[in-house]
Formats: sequence, C-alpha cells, structure tokens
Amino acid sequence: MTIKGLLTGSFILALQALRAQRLRSFLSVLGVTIGIFAIIFVFTVLDSLEQKLRGSIQEIGNNVVYIQKWPWSFSSDYPWWKYLNRPLPSISEYQIIKSNSQTTGAVAFQCAQSSVRAYRASAKLSNAKLVGISADYTKLKSVSIQAGRFFSDADLQSAEPYAVIGFDIAKGLFYNQNPLQQQFKISGQTYRVLGVLKKEGESMFGESSDFQIIIPYKQAYKFMDITKEESDPTIMVKPKSNISTAQMMSELRGIIRSQRRIKPAAEDNFALNETRILQKGFDDLFALVGTAGWIIGGFSILVGGFGIANMMFVSVRERTSQIGIQKSLGSPKAFILYQFLWESILLSIMGGLIGIGIVELIIVIVNVSSDFTLSLTFSNVNLALCISLIVGVLSGFLPAYHAAQLDPVEAIRSNA
Repeated sequence: MTIKGLLTGSFILALQALRAQRLRSFLSVLGVTIGIFAIIFVFTVLDSLEQKLRGSIQEIGNNVVYIQKWPWSFSSDYPWWKYLNRPLPSISEYQIIKSNSQTTGAVAFQCAQSSVRAYRASAKLSNAKLVGISADYTKLKSVSIQAGRFFSDADLQSAEPYAVIGFDIAKGLFYNQNPLQQQFKISGQTYRVLGVLKKEGESMFGESSDFQIIIPYKQAYKFMDITKEESDPTIMVKPKSNISTAQMMSELRGIIRSQRRIKPAAEDNFALNETRILQKGFDDLFALVGTAGWIIGGFSILVGGFGIANMMFVSVRERTSQIGIQKSLGSPKAFILYQFLWESILLSIMGGLIGIGIVELIIVIVNVSSDFTLSLTFSNVNLALCISLIVGVLSGFLPAYHAAQLDPVEAIRSNA
C-alpha cells in the first residue's frame, strides 16, 4: 500500500469513527476550543490596540520631540514642586530654536484652549477645542483633509480669519451643508472655514481632531493667554534626515539652557518628551498581556490535549478487536497509527476552528456595538491552526502508537 493510500484510507476511517461518536468528540474538543479562543482573542485585541496605538503616535508625530514644562514619565519619588515651578515654553524660544538650530528639520509652536464656544445661527457647540499652530505643523503631525485644504505658510502669516475644523465640528455647525468658505463664530469672533479634517475617532491618548478648530497661533491671542499653563504651549521639533534624535536633543538642550540662563551645575527646567517613550511603554505592556494570554490559553490547551489523549486511549480500548481484525487482514502498523492520529488531529483542529469562530463572533459584536475596531488577522488564524495541529499530534501519538503495536491475535480475542 502506498503512502497516499495509507493516508487516504486512514483519514476516511477516522472521519467515520468521529461521526459515530459525535457527542463524545464534541466534549473532547472543548478544552482546545477554550485555549485557542483565549490565546487568539488576546492576540487579536493586542494587534488591534497596537495598530490603533501606532496610528495615534503617527498623529502626534513619529520621531518628534515635544519641548514642554512637564515630562511624560517620571518616578513617583520626584518632588513635584520642581515641575510646578518650571517656566513654560515661549514664542521667543520657538523663534530662537527656529533661527539658531542646525539639527532640526522642522520646528512648530502649538497652543490649545478646551471648551471653546463655536456657533452659527441656531447651531451651537460648547465642547470645541481651539488649537493655535505655526508653520511646519504638518511636517510634524499627521493631518488628513477631507474637504478644502490646510493652511499654507502665507495663510499662517496673514491676518485673515481662516480656520480648519474637525469632522464633528463641521457636522454640528453645518449639518449636511458644504462648510467650505462658510462663516461661523468662535466666542464672538468670525472665522471662515478653509478645510475640514477627516473623521478620526478617539485616539489612544484620549484626544481627537474631530472636535478641534485649528487657527494660526498669532490669532490665538484673541482667545487665550499663551503664557499661561491652561493654554498648554508646546514647541515641537523633528531632526533632519541625516541627524539622530539624540544629536538634536543635545543641541536643543544647549539652546534652551542658554536662553533660560541655567547654570552649568543646575538641572534642566524643561522636558524633552519623545514619542518613542510612549511606544516603549506600550510595547512592554503588550508583551506582558501577551505572556498572560499564552499562560491562560496554554493551561486550557494542556487540559484539552489531555482530554483528547484520554478519549483516544478509550477509543483504542473499545476498538481493540476491530484493530485485531484489520491487522489479520493485512493492514500495516502505519495504517493503524495514521487512523488514530488522524482522529486526534481532526478533533484538535475542530476545537481550534470553533475557537476561531467564537473570536470572530465577538469581533462582529464589538465592531457593531462600539467605535473600537477589532480584526482577526491571517497570522492569528494560522497560529491557531498550527497550535491545534501540534496539540493533535502530541495528544494522539501515544494512543495511536499503542494501537499500532497491538498483537492481532490478542486483539481479536479481546472483548473490549
């Protein structure tokens, strides 16, 4: 008998055996189902979170350094009052960096004011966020325009009252009308819509451009005091293509310390925040959660593997006389081995497929009922099937080997 014939014939007999014991087969795969579900669901959530995180970091600027008063991370034992007494980044510092820095490829200033009133006729919004920006803003942060255009350098230098508004601001003020070149008011000041941003949804960092109104920072003086902490003044910088972030930060530190007349022995009174700090923190968190998923799912799969192995030993014992008859008719040991090994593999893969199906069902429910989007990737499906295959082989090999080694005469005499 050829290898192909052995595999085909044993596969058909394995299917017939499983079909004859549907209930027991189903109960045997529950452990594998739970294990595959736990692992793949955790990895699916992690993949979706990571994709959203990378998108959020891209929006705040990849490889961008933020010059701010407060650091993004610090130890709990650091005296907070040292941060509290720090000066804020200023327009003059932004201009000095822009004029004197040799390592920066782009420099921009940003300030913001929350809960600004925006209205037009009877349409009123009180939860808008006003953002003032300078030139180079789009070189540092990702900006996607749905309609119209973003500011040009000339727009930012002129005194024209133009604004670029978020998707939800446009929807709230103009409903289904075309907002481009339409007028609206911000706290009594009239502005004209230059462009509308694409819908973004809430980011991993709790903010969204959907509720933003962006104007030139030179006009932000009308609505906020950019020397106050409430306006969150920030200088954003990005290195030239041939300059490392570390080189740029070293130069920036020297420029700011010189501008603020900080003594050589004194520590910095400003923070240079890097987006890679956020990335590293989330990478560590994802690795921890992924390990937990492997542990939880691994125990479930281990239990499921023992369950399948136990069923296969029971099946061998029940069909001992049948095995003896097959051997007496000339079936080789490999045929018996493959037959029971196929049963174990099919049971395990069945459990894996059910686990994948449950994950897909939950994904559909989550995607329909919330703004968060989950997606089951091909790599995760492939991982689930590979795990199932391995569990099936490991669980079924010993019972199958035992069946293949049975003496045909003794097996036929068995009453099992």
